[in-house]
Amino acid sequence: MDEVLTEAGIKTVLTGIRMPQMNSILERWVQSCRHELLDRRLIWNERHLRHALREYERFYNRHLAHQALSQAAPPRPAPDPITGPGRIIDLNIRRRDRLAGVLHETSHAA
Repeated sequence: MDEVLTEAGIKTVLTGIRMPQMNSILERWVQSCRHELLDRRLIWNERHLRHALREYERFYNRHLAHQALSQAAPPRPAPDPITGPGRIIDLNIRRRDRLAGVLHETSHAA
């Protein structure tokens, strides 16, 4: 099988030993990518697919809140909860669309 894959230009990557959760983590990422990106976007060619996957990877790793991290994105901690009703009224949220509106990034305006 390795020879067939090598002839097709596919590099075989071995997974870690005794890492039973690796498959489930990858399946979750693929499922998220399909539901949030590929099911909502018409892909024209390989170059367009690579661009869309690169953008989704950035969005997933830098902005998307993860349940395992208490709704925080990987590079930053979860924000403190807003408890006062006066602070909720004064929130200024900005939305940035990525991939022609398929992905939405929100942030507090300075």
